[in-house]
This record gives sequence, C-alpha cells and structure tokens, in this order.
Amino acid sequence: MRDPVSGFDYPEAWIKKCHSPDLLRLAVEGLGVLTSSGTVLRRGYTTGTTAAAACKAAILSLSRDVTAVPVKIPCGLVVSVAVSGSCGHASCKKYGGDYPDDVTAGCEFIADAVPRNEGIHFLPGEGIGRFSRDTPRFRKGDPAISPAPLACILTSMEEAVNQQGLCGVEVRLRIPEGPGIAKKTLNSRVGVVGGISILGTTGLVEPWDDHLEESVGERLAVAHDAVLTTGRIGLRYARLRYPDKEIVLIGSRIAEALAAVHGEVILFGLPALILRFINPDILEGTGYSTVEEFAATPGFQRVMQSTLDTFKKEYPHVRVELVNRDGFILGEKP
Repeated sequence: MRDPVSGFDYPEAWIKKCHSPDLLRLAVEGLGVLTSSGTVLRRGYTTGTTAAAACKAAILSLSRDVTAVPVKIPCGLVVSVAVSGSCGHASCKKYGGDYPDDVTAGCEFIADAVPRNEGIHFLPGEGIGRFSRDTPRFRKGDPAISPAPLACILTSMEEAVNQQGLCGVEVRLRIPEGPGIAKKTLNSRVGVVGGISILGTTGLVEPWDDHLEESVGERLAVAHDAVLTTGRIGLRYARLRYPDKEIVLIGSRIAEALAAVHGEVILFGLPALILRFINPDILEGTGYSTVEEFAATPGFQRVMQSTLDTFKKEYPHVRVELVNRDGFILGEKP
C-alpha cells in the first residue's frame, strides 16, 4: 500500500494495526496518513484548494444550488470539497484535517461569479495578501498566490465554465477574515500585507506539517542512510534523486531529526530553513528580509559556502544539498 501523495510504501505491520476500514481507505486515497501505531491522521485542504473550490462553486451555482465540488489538486488527486453555493455566490470553509496548528482552519472563502461575453477573469479581493515589495518571483502589488494553486483555481474555473456552457465569467474571491489571520502568520516578514497567502504545492495540508509525529520519529530512529527534507518541494526532488533511500519529511525540526537519525545522512531542501538553522543571523547586514531574496544576489554563493563549511565541522556525517524550486543544486557539502 503506497501513499499516493508522498509515494511512501507503508509497512505491512502498520497496515495490520489499523482496525478501521474507513480510516484505512482515507490513507489509500491520500486523504490521510497512516502511522506506525495504526492511527490515521487526516490531511487537510490548503488555501489554494479551498479557493479553487469556492470559485468553481460560484460558477456552477449560477444555474443550481451546489453543496460540493470536485477539484483536481496539484498532486494529481481529485477531491470532493464541501461548499455552499447559490445564484452565483458561494462560500467554502477551509478544512484543516488533523494538523493542530493550522491558523487558517475554518476560515471562510467567498466567491461571486458573473457571466461575461468572453474569457475567464479571476479577481483576488479583500483578505488576500499582496506583496509590498519586489521579490525574485513576484512584483510589488501582486497577489500572494503561488503558481500551483493559481493554476488549480484557473483550471477549476475553466471546468465550471465549460460545464455551464458559458462564453466567459468573472469571479471575485475574498477572505473576510484574512487580515486578522495574517497577523498570526509570518506574512509580514516575507513582504505580504493585507491578508493571507494562497498556497499549496500538493493541495493538501500534512498533519505533521511543522513537527515530528510519532511515525516520523520512529522512522528516523531505525533509518540508516536517510535523506531528510524540509518541505514538499525538497521531498519531491529528493525522491527523484534518491529513489532507493528512505526519504523523511522533517519540516523545520532539523535539530531533532539529526539527533534521532543514524548512519550517513543527507539534509536536502530549499536553502531558507537549512541555512537559517545553521546560522540564524545569516541575513544580518545583507539588507534582505528572506533567504530567497538574498539567493538571487551575487554575494549569496560565498556566504552559503561559508555557512556549509561551518556546518560540516559540527556534523561531519551529514551531507547537505540545497536546491532551488526547479530542482537544480544551488550548493552542496559532501
């Protein structure tokens, strides 16, 4: 039995410990994560999936009441998302699953659709953050919507337009609670103001997102020659580069993971979490607020290599590989 989201093959012993066919089915479908104790933790939906569902529901509700819509999320799965839609107006409350620290769980996304003569027009409105400065991937004033969820939103809207037989549509999306929730996030540190970001590399929220769950800790304790990844992008490229190794998603808990794992280890992922773990003051004096911004400058390579040299002295058994969002190696230390 394989997790269709992460590609992890669940051990038979874990499967036998799960006595609930309904929960096991969630794991088979990718909507849950099976742990070593037989417990299944439910994945939630990202802000991107929630936004796509609200927009699609608003269009479909132009002709009928809507209570659920299918959404093809970035990881390739099709999920059914609960909505409430009527007369071109729809809302969708974000489902957080079993991730305990999801500050956006329960947040309402509201979409309003109006037929147009041609084209598909998506208008991000109130409560969706915008960038207050230029970044390597966004310009000042751009809505804080990552490429994968934006593609999911537009595809969902196109499906609804075709289903309705419309020539075009305009959908305005707003998140009334967005400005308040944003104060509980790190958005201001990355230059996003006025609301929350619409994110989601896979479309699903992992239940352990930023901490080590029991099953991950146990995997680390018995793993040899493991690859530790800090996020979903790193996980994807690590699986491509090291298909025969144990790949473990550890989030930001790098110190705990390094203490738990044995043998030769590869620490793999985007630069930000790893470099700031090695040197929390890495941005001091650079004039940049994020590692991503700093990485686009000529001085980054020298600082990165010096930081990796320092790390190697403390963790001689750990190889570090830093990649960009396209999977290319930015820096490494054998």
